[in-house]
Amino acid sequence: MLSFFLFLFVVIVAYLCGSLCSAVIVSRLFSLPDPRMEGSKNPGATNVLRLSGKKYAIIVLIGDMLKGVLPVLLARLLDAGPVTMGFAAFAAVMGHMYPVFFQFRGGKGVATALGALLSLNLILGSLVIVTWLAIAHYTRYSSLASIVSIILAPLYAAMTMGNIEIIPPLFFITIFVLYQHRDNITRLIDGEEPKIRFKDKEHPTVTEEILSPPPGRVITEDDIEGEITAAELIAEQEKPASDLHQEAAEKRATSPKKPTRVSKAKQPAKAATTAKTATTETKNPKPRRNSPDKDSKKS
Repeated sequence: MLSFFLFLFVVIVAYLCGSLCSAVIVSRLFSLPDPRMEGSKNPGATNVLRLSGKKYAIIVLIGDMLKGVLPVLLARLLDAGPVTMGFAAFAAVMGHMYPVFFQFRGGKGVATALGALLSLNLILGSLVIVTWLAIAHYTRYSSLASIVSIILAPLYAAMTMGNIEIIPPLFFITIFVLYQHRDNITRLIDGEEPKIRFKDKEHPTVTEEILSPPPGRVITEDDIEGEITAAELIAEQEKPASDLHQEAAEKRATSPKKPTRVSKAKQPAKAATTAKTATTETKNPKPRRNSPDKDSKKS
């Protein structure tokens, strides 16, 4: 009975710890775009990287990994056993996916799962992280790296830990992480999944794109009038600034032109020429010819 209450206590603490959404907390602390509302709408480190840059993404990544490390360490300190440790990892991942503090709208659980695996076994976690880094480096797809590494996690656990009791909770983690990536899997198949892009001069973050456009990105009248909204800019963040400017120009070309007032300084050249001719004739009038009738009367 005592072991059951210990199991229940560890699982509840792990879930509550996982429910602390690092991406949302960081975005509120630093007044950044809400990752649940913009970009891919996933409150994770990858979306924060696209929206706000590498520095904030690293903070979010560390926070998400700690949510997996701490509950497993708690179970280890309480000597709860490998099964409780495994389900502590699973509960932390579930808390990240469905956080009670944030209307059950969470992330995909990859970073939290990596932290939990590191805490379960250092070799196991290292193998999963190396797999993720290798695939992300060569493909530039964060989602593909997450999918492959989490699928291999139970196999790595069987190879490194030699304890089959730990496999079921890891298998549950794999199933839920894959479920959270269902849209990514569809986009990968269709070739529409965005790649990882770090902050640089050519591809600024969305925060910088809106607040201080780079030289290649010109804010036009269409932007001000709402024809190109902030949501569209965020959705098209993967496009170079030159493409965005070209699309804005095309929209202005196809939209109906408003009637413009021609100032006096910009009169047509023809009108200016006519006025000049009239002035010349006034100064130098042509000699009048007498008609034949008038000449006959005078004679």
